[in-house]
Amino acid sequence: MIERDDMTFPFAEYERRLSELRLRIADRRLDAVVISDPENIMYLTDYQTTGYSFFQALVVPVDDEPFMITRALEESNIIARTWVERTRPYPDTGDAIQMLVDALREFGLANKRIGYERNSYFFPAYQQDRIHTTLTDAKLLDCFGIVEQGRICKSPAEIQLMRKAALATEAGMQAGIDACKAGVTENEIGAAISAAMFRAGGEPPAVMPYVTSGPRTMIGHATWEGRAVLPGEHVFLEVGGCFRRYHTAMMRTVVLGKLSDSMHHAQERMKHALQAVHEKVQPGMTVSDADNLVRNIISENDVGARLITRSGYSIGIAFPPSWDEGYIVSLKQGESTVLQPGMTFHIIPWMWGVDGDKTCGISDTIYITDTGCESFFSMDRDFTVKPEQAEPALLEFDEARKNKREKAEANTNDEGQSKKQRVMNNFA
Repeated sequence: MIERDDMTFPFAEYERRLSELRLRIADRRLDAVVISDPENIMYLTDYQTTGYSFFQALVVPVDDEPFMITRALEESNIIARTWVERTRPYPDTGDAIQMLVDALREFGLANKRIGYERNSYFFPAYQQDRIHTTLTDAKLLDCFGIVEQGRICKSPAEIQLMRKAALATEAGMQAGIDACKAGVTENEIGAAISAAMFRAGGEPPAVMPYVTSGPRTMIGHATWEGRAVLPGEHVFLEVGGCFRRYHTAMMRTVVLGKLSDSMHHAQERMKHALQAVHEKVQPGMTVSDADNLVRNIISENDVGARLITRSGYSIGIAFPPSWDEGYIVSLKQGESTVLQPGMTFHIIPWMWGVDGDKTCGISDTIYITDTGCESFFSMDRDFTVKPEQAEPALLEFDEARKNKREKAEANTNDEGQSKKQRVMNNFA
């Protein structure tokens, strides 16, 4: 291992993670594990790249130096970001799985007990089959979850990093709320959110913000489509801020015009659910207990709304296409996982189908403490209520901005036409 001081966490943090992983490897009577999930690789090494869709693997022997298999282009990320010293890169014209097999043979693992992440999205079945048919002397065993056992409870250093992600989340959400008014498009709201997150130090999240308005709020996981927000409608926002691939997320709702009785009831139900979480959720509870707590409160409504999903999920390291760690643990009925200090969750007591045609949300990202839980956020949870129509001054500003943009476009077109005419004249 290369001891360096320019990584996301202190070097000792990575030594601890690797040491704990090796204890779990030994407990499973394995000689090595092949890790292919990008979140797990980053957790162990600080390695990240947008090229993670190409095959990559970190091989961790129980008593020898780890090594990585990567696309040749991505080897620079290993050198620049990680403690890993041994790499075996393959060219774009090469065979990634053959490189893995050759490396396992090179380092004396071809006849050993090797664990691999069978459920990994990034290690598909046809590649696994090649390993099984090629390494006939090895015993290949599923070790899915062996790294996640270490990820489920965040260290104090990870909690501090998620606080930085939370700053980006709040900045983006506030910008989105500020941008909401009649006449603006969902695209413009999404642009405002994204710009604010990045200005606040955030990095590209695993999922861009969800922005839906009016009837489109009933479409699950819909993001912006250029629709203009109409007077009297509401806007549903869900923002996930990111820092060093760690995420925090929140939902908020903006109402243009009068807050109806049913929407006010929905607001109070969700606030009540979140308050109950902060009062009652603590180590020792099962995630099923926590889910029931939220679900029962949301279900007790008279506006036709339902909680149609799990009530929360683990959140932390993420790459596209999702910002959640729900595959590690989710707050759902029948789940017996016990809450422990350091666990982090996006709690989502959202209400689908208020009055039959509205979805709204207020959510929170929390971490479990020794005695209870705390939020990463300080933002007000109430719906933001704004005038049904944008104020005249804002309309005038928007109109002036539009006119300026149209004038600039016209000048550009005129210049293009003039240039074209000059060219034609030269040939005349």
